[in-house]
Amino acid sequence: MNFPPPGRFPPLILDDVRGAQKMLSGVSRVTPLEGSRHLSTLVGAPVLFKCENLQRTGSFKLRGAYVRISGLTPVERAAGVVAASAGNHAQGVALASALLGVRSTVFMPVGAPLPKVAATREYGAEVRLHGHVVDETLAAAQEYAHETGAVFIHPFDHPDIIAGQGTVGLEILEQCPEVRTIVVGVGGGGLAAGIAVAVKAVRPDVRIVGVQAAGAACYPPSLAAGHPVSIDSLQTMADGIKVGRPGDVPFGLVRELVDEVRTVSEDELSSALLLCLERAKMVVEPAGASPVAALLSDPKSFRGPVVALLSGGNVDPLLMQRILTHGMSAAGRYLSLRLRLTDRPGALATMLGVLSLADANVLDVSHVRTDPRLGLTEAEVELHLETKGPEHCEEVAAALRGAGYLVMG
Repeated sequence: MNFPPPGRFPPLILDDVRGAQKMLSGVSRVTPLEGSRHLSTLVGAPVLFKCENLQRTGSFKLRGAYVRISGLTPVERAAGVVAASAGNHAQGVALASALLGVRSTVFMPVGAPLPKVAATREYGAEVRLHGHVVDETLAAAQEYAHETGAVFIHPFDHPDIIAGQGTVGLEILEQCPEVRTIVVGVGGGGLAAGIAVAVKAVRPDVRIVGVQAAGAACYPPSLAAGHPVSIDSLQTMADGIKVGRPGDVPFGLVRELVDEVRTVSEDELSSALLLCLERAKMVVEPAGASPVAALLSDPKSFRGPVVALLSGGNVDPLLMQRILTHGMSAAGRYLSLRLRLTDRPGALATMLGVLSLADANVLDVSHVRTDPRLGLTEAEVELHLETKGPEHCEEVAAALRGAGYLVMG
């Protein structure tokens, strides 16, 4: 089941988003704005988080899904709905369908986080695992819709979905009337397009910055080409914005209304997630942390007040553990060193004493005495240390050198 070309849809306007907001009253939560002192200091202006990670189902996706399914005819509702998603849209469709009494089937990638799969089932959807990326899963869901007559609920490529997501923009304007910049993660583009429609109609001076993961950035080449193009390689931990091609409907709105689309690295994403957890006490998935990553990468390029949208908080605890380790490494909180010392009793204890005085925590130590590269009186030690940051790393290395050790990095 394919959608008609964007020209066959009526243009999306502010009234559509306002109508969606009325429809969502009592369904979706008006999520809070929370200030970030750390980012405000870096940017030199107020920075606030729009906490859609605290939304029902853990992301903004409920908004668009509910508006889309609400607009179905009785005949369409009777046929049921089908969707494809890595997790957040899946949960949004499942809950919206349950609230509206509609049967739902959701296709999810084989590697979808287990908590997202479990939550989707708990909301009442039948879950089918298919494909390894969202685009493959989308194709399977569309084929199912063609075979069964179920209505396909696209995660981003429909005006009703975009109108629902745009209600986030209306809330931002109500909660922070003085906002000058809104930073939002971009996958297929539905959220950014909806926010842009709502915000630019009321405050055309507000700058809207989209953010994509560098390993799955379909918008920069599409904007350069002037039409949606597909990218082959999708390599990012941010599964919520891991999309290989912009949606036809949101692309036109993003091209017209979004001021800029930036990309961020995996290191920047993991550092941003770590900052959200440590400084803001917010559990955020990598896609939801992408606006924070953009702020961290170039803080002085944003005019404040800035609202950064934390779009979702559904993250697999196992993935969270790996990401936090990666983020701590990227933030200079881990230090790995090899050094030579004299092979005599007590030499290792003496070296560990230097580390203790430097206030470095030893996570792992490997003591090698039999390598043929070593002299008869030499030993090599490989250390993995926990530190307080990049400056402390330099201090620890300097302390070891000052004690006479050959530090090899």
